[in-house]
Amino acid sequence: MSYIHFDKTQLINLNYSLEREIIRTNRGGCYTSTTIIGCNTRKYHGLLVVPQPQIDEQLHVMLSTVHETVIQHGASFNLGISKFPGNYSPRGHKYLEDFDSEPIPKLTYRVGGVLLQKELILDTNRDRVMIRYTLLDAHSPTKIQIKPFLAFRGYHHLMKANDQLNKGFKSVANGAEFQLYPQYSPLFLQLSKTNEFHSKPEWYYNFEYIMERERGYEYQEDLYFPGYFEFDISKGESVIFSAGLTEADPSTRQRAFEKELARRVPRNNFENCLINSAGQFIQRRDGKTHVIAGYPWFGWWGRDTFVASPGLVLTQGDKQTFLDIMDTMVADLHGPLFPNVGSGVMRNLASMDAPLWFFWSLQQFMNFGGDPKIIKSKYLGKMKGIIDGFRKGTDYNIHMLDNGLIWGGQEGFALTWMDAVNSDGPVTPRIGSPVEINALWYNALCFYHELTGDEEVKELAEQVKNSFNEVFWDEKRGYLADYVNGTYKDWAIRPNMIFATSLPFSPLEEAQMDSILEIVKSKLLTSRGLRSLAPDDPSYKGYYHGNQFSRDQAYHNGTVWAWLLGHFVDGYIKLHGKSGKHFVEKIIKGFDGVMTQYGVGTVAEIYDGDPPHRPKGSISQAWSVGELLRIMHLVNKI
Repeated sequence: MSYIHFDKTQLINLNYSLEREIIRTNRGGCYTSTTIIGCNTRKYHGLLVVPQPQIDEQLHVMLSTVHETVIQHGASFNLGISKFPGNYSPRGHKYLEDFDSEPIPKLTYRVGGVLLQKELILDTNRDRVMIRYTLLDAHSPTKIQIKPFLAFRGYHHLMKANDQLNKGFKSVANGAEFQLYPQYSPLFLQLSKTNEFHSKPEWYYNFEYIMERERGYEYQEDLYFPGYFEFDISKGESVIFSAGLTEADPSTRQRAFEKELARRVPRNNFENCLINSAGQFIQRRDGKTHVIAGYPWFGWWGRDTFVASPGLVLTQGDKQTFLDIMDTMVADLHGPLFPNVGSGVMRNLASMDAPLWFFWSLQQFMNFGGDPKIIKSKYLGKMKGIIDGFRKGTDYNIHMLDNGLIWGGQEGFALTWMDAVNSDGPVTPRIGSPVEINALWYNALCFYHELTGDEEVKELAEQVKNSFNEVFWDEKRGYLADYVNGTYKDWAIRPNMIFATSLPFSPLEEAQMDSILEIVKSKLLTSRGLRSLAPDDPSYKGYYHGNQFSRDQAYHNGTVWAWLLGHFVDGYIKLHGKSGKHFVEKIIKGFDGVMTQYGVGTVAEIYDGDPPHRPKGSISQAWSVGELLRIMHLVNKI
């Protein structure tokens, strides 16, 4: 049995199987995602979800799902499953025998004497998904019908039946070409085998996405059914169905499928699942290399890129991809600020910490054996520009105070990583001098001095160190204020102080670090990461659930974040060395079970603050995966 496997009893239990999703991406920004039984539960699910740059910067669901039908002796057996009001139809999951993910998603169906295998794979370099159907066993002549359901809509939205849709199609080799709306790329649906396409254009109404309903969003949509493809299949035969934005050569589909299969990293253990997942966040398109922050709904984010990149690529020895990512990012540097999200004229610069995480990311490059000369030649001028910009002042009231500390913020904006904003405004605005911003600021100054020997910057770093301790540290409490604004100091126990222990250059003494780590360990550490607020705080929310407003209230007020473990471990190993290895290994081992939950084979964005710490948010998050890989690398070095 493979590392990730689900049997019949698990698959036919909808309460179990609908909570487990798969995500696969290619290197151009295309993805396929659904549940392990193929029933879509989110508007973000789809077999082919692709960029449409001629329309906007978003991804678009082209092919939502397919329903297969096996025909023997004139009897039809529907293998598909979708949710409609009051019922699931068809209920093809009852024919499922097992699900395997080694090395790609593989479903096996048993219908009487028919044993049919279905495998799913994406083309690495093209916007195309391929599904291979293999008839493992059959005692009489067998036909298969493939029924595609088309969406042609942005992945944040839902489709409704309309008269503007183009119901025509063009015949292509072993298939048909559809272009439902003129602004969209055409979609080519083809098979590796000669078949018959039966045109039966009609709308299917009210597909329901139960996860959208749970999250408080509109959850019903209509999908267009153009007709079905029908073909004979013999025992032992494999037939490939492909859906892509360019026409494929049917005669090459079998070879193309096998070629893609050979590229895959095995998912036969926890670490290989992480490595496989890490590669899925790297997007290369139009000469740029981005890190997608999370699937299925995130794009690329500046802060997340700098935090996640070392773990995603440097742990795999891939320094060139790391530099490609950094080059893409610095091309979008605007003054001293990196875009938090977006690019060019569409950028949003509301991130106080992204420029400072850039310094940390470059430090990790050096830690992994990168040549400092490369950093100096490529990025030193950008680093100096960030430091000067923070000192002089920039957007969002970000500026340096007389004591050397950084202050920032304005009404209506959340500039730190705790950036949830609802109808009442930022949930945790933290206007003033946040503790992690100033820990990152001190680290950036010290790193720049290390590279250049700049004495003025060294003097400023000394001032920042003294001010940091004077302003943030409280000897009686034994920890740091979360943020300071004038005479006000926020003493909520949050994980932001951990960065003062983890960064390569810390303004703290060892005794202070030890005190902080013990408080974080006792109040915030869980088996899935660090809580964003201590449970005994009146504002603590132990569960992340409900509509957007309710979820935003909990997002940084108790919800557990896996990526924070990286910096807890950095601080812990810095202080305890070899004696801390066993403790950290237990933390890593605790994640083994997540590979068969929620986002199968990957790590979620967040977890509930209260036990059993159920996974929530996006099903696969770049900095969750990246930091776990970096932790494993740290432990292996001890």
